[in-house]
Amino acid sequence: MPTRGVQMVDGVLFVCHANMCRSPMAEYITRRFLADLPVTVASAGTDAVDGVPMHPYAIEVAARTGADPAVFRTRRLRPEHLTGATLVLAATRRQRSVCTALAPAALHRTFTLRQFGRLVGAAEPARAGSRSTLRAAVEAAARARGRLQPAAPGADDLGDPIGGSPADFRRCAEEIERSIRPLLALIGTAG
Repeated sequence: MPTRGVQMVDGVLFVCHANMCRSPMAEYITRRFLADLPVTVASAGTDAVDGVPMHPYAIEVAARTGADPAVFRTRRLRPEHLTGATLVLAATRRQRSVCTALAPAALHRTFTLRQFGRLVGAAEPARAGSRSTLRAAVEAAARARGRLQPAAPGADDLGDPIGGSPADFRRCAEEIERSIRPLLALIGTAG
């Protein structure tokens, strides 16, 4: 329950497999985009081992945001991460399923990253009213989910660059940015 006089902070949680590549890159990229809003951005992995550094190629991508990725350490996904987030964005449909199994109450605010980008791009302008702009954007995307045809199997999954080249990591980061940009536009209309 919100405390009177205290502004509750919204949170975006990115989830991938090991929390070493996709979700930390998404965390750093999104944190840069949402820097002017009262939004926290974090990441976790469904199968992560706590305390491992980010993949070296992901560090190169994250460093381009102006933040210091050397301090990043992986964390294993826990139910409280999901229940505390306003928006949960998973790298794949499998990881989205793990999220909703761990925290069923998060179902309506859990998407794959690519799915969310597509839905937000098709959503009607959000109006925040008494809600935060992020909450309004999430609700607009959830409404769009009911109006759009499902994507082809696999179209909502963000490919894992692990084992690839630095160029593969950069391409993955570009896909993350393409999926996040519609959210920024929708948040802009909700304000």
